[in-house]
Amino acid sequence: MSMIRHLTAPIRSIVRFPLFQLAVVVAVILFLQAANETSAFGRIFSGLDRLVDATVQLFAAVFSVRSFTKSWLTSFFWIGYVYVVCLLIFFLARFIIRKIVDLVGLYNAFWLRNAIARERGIAAYRAWVPFERIRPAGIPQPIWEEKFAWPADNKPPYPPLAHRMLRGAIGYVAVILAAAGLLQVFTPFPVLTWLGAFIKMLLG
Repeated sequence: MSMIRHLTAPIRSIVRFPLFQLAVVVAVILFLQAANETSAFGRIFSGLDRLVDATVQLFAAVFSVRSFTKSWLTSFFWIGYVYVVCLLIFFLARFIIRKIVDLVGLYNAFWLRNAIARERGIAAYRAWVPFERIRPAGIPQPIWEEKFAWPADNKPPYPPLAHRMLRGAIGYVAVILAAAGLLQVFTPFPVLTWLGAFIKMLLG
């Protein structure tokens, strides 16, 4: 497993590079555009085209959208939607691969349990060392780990996924509102006014 990771490290570093991801997204858009309209990829392109056009029209109802702004918005939403779809596909593929590896390790398929366990044990130890460095000498290690790392009821020591998603969404909204407020005050762009009009339009 470690040999595979070392061999694929250059490929993974290239894939994580933002410009490479942008190039892949643009290539996917061009591939979908070149597809036949009656094919599956052609229908996907038509659906995305209608979605992008509806989004641009939604923004045009809030503030004035002319040809230059419309072209930028169209390109932005095309890249954004395709990037989000590719990201979801990547996360789904990663989740499936992780589950397959879990099953391989659980049932010792192809005799890979020891290799998988060794690799994950090394990763767990590397993550555990910084946590152990801050343990006070007066607190026994089992109590320290039970309180912060491995509770006695085997529940993870962090909030559920729904709570984390809600907390993250609230944080993103707060950051966006703060940035919009700064733009409203220090630039000629009435971003807060646009956001208010946009919300009123969504609420009818």
